[in-house]
This record gives sequence, structure tokens and C-alpha cells, in this order.
Amino acid sequence: MTFRASVLTLYPEMFPGSLGVSLAGRALESGTWALDAVQIRDFAMDRHRTVDDTPAGGGAGMVMRADVLARAIDGASPPGDPRPRLLMSPRGLPLNQARVRALAAGPGAVIVCGRFEGVDQRVIDSRGLEEVSVGDYILSGGEPAALVLLDAVVRLLPGVMGNETSGDEESFENGLLEHPHYTRPAVFEELPIPDVLTSGNHGKIAAWRREQAEKLTAERRPDLTPGPFRPS
Repeated sequence: MTFRASVLTLYPEMFPGSLGVSLAGRALESGTWALDAVQIRDFAMDRHRTVDDTPAGGGAGMVMRADVLARAIDGASPPGDPRPRLLMSPRGLPLNQARVRALAAGPGAVIVCGRFEGVDQRVIDSRGLEEVSVGDYILSGGEPAALVLLDAVVRLLPGVMGNETSGDEESFENGLLEHPHYTRPAVFEELPIPDVLTSGNHGKIAAWRREQAEKLTAERRPDLTPGPFRPS
């Protein structure tokens, strides 16, 4: 089954962007996953291809119209489409590795990229859009967030990473940040590789990596740290 992403956007030229190179690009070229960039303006109903209007109740900016966006969603995701419908939004639930893995295990996603002040709530409700945030900051639109989400998902698809276990010990996979990494040269600016990593004792190496991961997580992301490792 090919993972298929349909991205609804006012700027389809932004795709595939970074997804067209490296691991994601090779997987896209080989057919491991597919990407459709859908121009929302194609579903406008006037000669000016209008997609937005002033906010009800007044206020700054413009709001994406429910009727136009609904037509675009229905065109990209007809009845029976099993793919989740996502709206990239700063007020959405934070994207995490568990959600990324769940998406990677599915048939794909329909991703709506908002612009302006936001999207009419009625289309969010009527089309069952799941609002997803990639961080506590504001972007010019949902396109960069969609690229982030798809990059995180595509790398987990079968066959995309050369070593299928590459993602098993990464940050967030086990509720911890990832341990430090080292490679040649053995000494860099008088800083040696920790002795334990060159000892050949795999048990001690695993224990050291776990200890370092717990320490980093406690220092930088105490919200992730369980039990006794949470700083007081």
C-alpha cells in the first residue's frame, strides 16, 4: 500500500520542496509514497477566484471561506477515503512521535494548509478536520508545517531508511531525548571519545547511553522525564 498525501494549499509550488530530495525524495521517486498538491483557488466560485472574506464580528485580517475549502476537501477526499483530514494550525494538538508513527502506519493523509487569520470553523466541524500544531509559534501559513509533518512521517515508511532500526533509539521514541553521538577522530581538540564507547562492552555502552539520555531529558525537557529523574 502506497502512503498518499494530498496537500490543499494556495501555494502548490511549495511542494514537494524539501520532500523532493534525500530520503523522502528517493522514496517519492520510487513510489513508496505519493504527493498531490491541490490548489484551493481552483474550487472558488467567482471569476476572481476568491478564497477568503472578512471575519464575522469584525477584526483584523481575512478568514478562509468554508464553502470554497469544503469543495476542495471533497474533491481531494471523496466519500470512502480512509485517510485522516488534518488542518495545520497553531491551536491544534502538538504533533508528537506517537502521532507520527500512527500516521506512517496508515494509508496517508489529507492536509489543509491554512492562511490569513484562519479557517471558518464550520468547515473544520463539518469535514472533521483534526487540527495539528508543530510548535508554539506562528508561521505565515500551514505549508511549512505540512512539510515538517510529512518529513517526519515519510522517513518511517517501510524501506525509506536503509536500516529499519535507525529510528528505534531516536529522541521521543522511548520518552527520552537521544543520547550523545561520537565518531572519528578518537581525539578532537583534546576532547576524547568517552572510554566506554570504545570498550567493546555492549552492556556498559547501552547503560551509558540510557544514563546520558535520562540526564539530557531531565535538563532540557523535564516534562518528558518520568519518576526520579525529574528535577526538583
